[in-house]
Amino acid sequence: MKPVFEKTPQSQWESFHCEVVRGDSYNAAWHFHPEYQITLVIKSCGYRLVGDNIAPLLPGDLVLVGSNLPHVWQQELSEGPELPPEHAVHAVIVRFLETFAGKDFLEIPEMKPVRHLLRRSIRGLHVNGATRQAVAEKMQQLAETGGLERISGLLSILHLLAASEELMPIASSGFVPVLNGSDQGRMQRVCDYIDRHLDSEIDRAAVAREAHLSDGAFSRFFKLRTGKTLPRYINELRVGRACRFLAEGEAKITDIALDCGFANLANFNRRFLEIAGLTPHDYRRRFQNR
Repeated sequence: MKPVFEKTPQSQWESFHCEVVRGDSYNAAWHFHPEYQITLVIKSCGYRLVGDNIAPLLPGDLVLVGSNLPHVWQQELSEGPELPPEHAVHAVIVRFLETFAGKDFLEIPEMKPVRHLLRRSIRGLHVNGATRQAVAEKMQQLAETGGLERISGLLSILHLLAASEELMPIASSGFVPVLNGSDQGRMQRVCDYIDRHLDSEIDRAAVAREAHLSDGAFSRFFKLRTGKTLPRYINELRVGRACRFLAEGEAKITDIALDCGFANLANFNRRFLEIAGLTPHDYRRRFQNR
């Protein structure tokens, strides 16, 4: 699943790009770009893939993605009346280059903490705690401003992030992406097939056929580009979906396991503990006690 290069849409009158995303999806494939990216999720159900890390999307999720780090935010389409497709996604996304405030601006002494922050973001950074709340407020304000006020707003956000101890790396330290923009079709077919069949049995040979590769070639292709085997990738997506179901309602855990594509409860409990670090019962209890 090779990431594709994406050119950030930026107007001539802006030094960096800030947009509010609303609709039924994020309209993005597994991709990378030279800009740093800050994404605030206000409303969404699905998962985000940053480097070799997969995590469920929940309201309030806030992430800083480093330059050329592959990523995608994937919305799950809902057929229920509680989440009409046209209102499924609400997010604020900011993309900026190191030179957004001038070629040598980051080299001044006062910007040393920000330089360190951007170096750390090579693995992606998940923002938590009070920092998340403060930055989330500023992100929403940023989308409504322009001119010097928008530049000062981004600098304020970077200052908060650089001074915080509530940022956690996302991708593993050993993740080395294969960056090649020539294979978008193959990547998209694989992603789409897995997403469509996540609640049922997924056959490796069928996925390989979507990529027009033999089973062996596909396994090497997939592991090289995602840092994961296909079964691990699928199990992480399914556990991520289960986390959302556990957090959102009171459905029986057995029903959640089946709805997320696990053949039986024992396998679900084993994979959930392996990936999430606690049992489904403990996850639901911890989330509800927040």
